[in-house]
Amino acid sequence: MKTVGPWDIYVAKALQGNCLTMEEGLNVLQAEDDGLLPLMEAAFQIRKHYFGKKVKLNMIINAKSGLCPEDCGYCSQSLVSAAPVDKYTLLDKESLLAGAREAMRRKAGTYCIVASGRGPTDKELEQVAEAVKEIRETMPLKVCACLGLLKADQARRLSEAGVHRYNHNLNTSKANYPSITSTHTYDQRVETVETAKASGLSPCSGVIVGMGETDREIVEMAFALRELDADSIPVNFLNAIPGTPLERAGRTPALKALKTLALFRFICPSKEIRVAGGRETSLRSLQPLSLYAANSLFVGDYLTTEGQDVTQDHRMIEDLGFEIELTAI
Repeated sequence: MKTVGPWDIYVAKALQGNCLTMEEGLNVLQAEDDGLLPLMEAAFQIRKHYFGKKVKLNMIINAKSGLCPEDCGYCSQSLVSAAPVDKYTLLDKESLLAGAREAMRRKAGTYCIVASGRGPTDKELEQVAEAVKEIRETMPLKVCACLGLLKADQARRLSEAGVHRYNHNLNTSKANYPSITSTHTYDQRVETVETAKASGLSPCSGVIVGMGETDREIVEMAFALRELDADSIPVNFLNAIPGTPLERAGRTPALKALKTLALFRFICPSKEIRVAGGRETSLRSLQPLSLYAANSLFVGDYLTTEGQDVTQDHRMIEDLGFEIELTAI
């Protein structure tokens, strides 16, 4: 399908708060490769309108690794994974505090505490809450928690402890979800994001591109996150890990990844779009172009895979003429 999109019209729609149609979304994803730079410039017009040239940095700590009873096909920590990953219970408070200090060293404004598992136990929740209270009292950091499926009282306790944001990704389209995971449902993920919102936590929810979804489903994923009103949207590209059910999935090509980021900027214009896991393997040398659509990225390693050296990320932002946004608490 050879389509050159009328990007100026799409920019106007986005800035006026109007959503693209399915056909327009497909035009973005299926735009000719030779027209990539005009497309990214159009996405940048929207990004610049809402965020200027600032880049938000986030850092993950793998606070509990492996030991997960869920069967998510993309995850090296899942029940069905044979990947050789570290397995340990929830880190103690001092380790979580040390991670927060490392996040500050990397100039991250948001520190993401991520734990494997279906959902937190009361003991785990209390451990996280105690660490967050001290972080918020002593460091100028926002804290995001990602602990799995969440109950209303648990969300309230995290909010009271000072957690700013809760992450629970939709990951893929509703139609594709059963082919990725069987131990929980797409609707349970949506419910968890809504529960976090109802407790005053800023909702963070995103996707993993490259898990067998169609272009139409990628557009549907963007529509779903717009409807969910997620404040922060991490766009991951599958990093196929040996030993997982999706180990033979191919990488998302760099140009397709960039078009995907542009799509999410058009459909969710005022939201934090974060180029997330897999950016190094999918975008490779084109990583700088991602920040013309995205206004946020992870620095450092991910859960069980390595990220780009933080010095390279800082230089990339500087070379683009962009500026790291530091958190004001």
